[in-house]
Amino acid sequence: MADPTKSPAVQSYNAEKSRRRAANPDTLEQGLEDSFPASDPVSAVQPSVATTVGGKSTDARDGAPLVDEALRSTGELGGLEHHGGVRSLRRDAQRLSDQASEVASGVVAVGKAEAKSILQSVEDIVKERPLTAVGLVAAVAWFWGATR
Repeated sequence: MADPTKSPAVQSYNAEKSRRRAANPDTLEQGLEDSFPASDPVSAVQPSVATTVGGKSTDARDGAPLVDEALRSTGELGGLEHHGGVRSLRRDAQRLSDQASEVASGVVAVGKAEAKSILQSVEDIVKERPLTAVGLVAAVAWFWGATR
């Protein structure tokens, strides 16, 4: 019999839920229905956890090589190969440092050349029109003084 304290929507939902459970006991559907108001997603897959039995791992990946062994087999890790890798990294870092200093010195040289070019252009303008240059400097000085 229907519960009079529940709304018709809740009664209808519960009745539908009961019919679905009886008709199709699907695990994903069951998980979705049991966690209906929850916001967490439901997974039908059961996660596997690696355990040990008698000191031996029961993980299915026992036959897979370890990362260190795989790297050692390629010569990227372990023993003298490891130190060679460090030396190679140091050489690369030194080469990058040298290239960065070359780029920086090139940027400084270009900046100096550009500054000299601008200074030369200003000097040429002042030599061509000295009165205009003096008037412009006076106007800038007056404006600067007026705003201070």
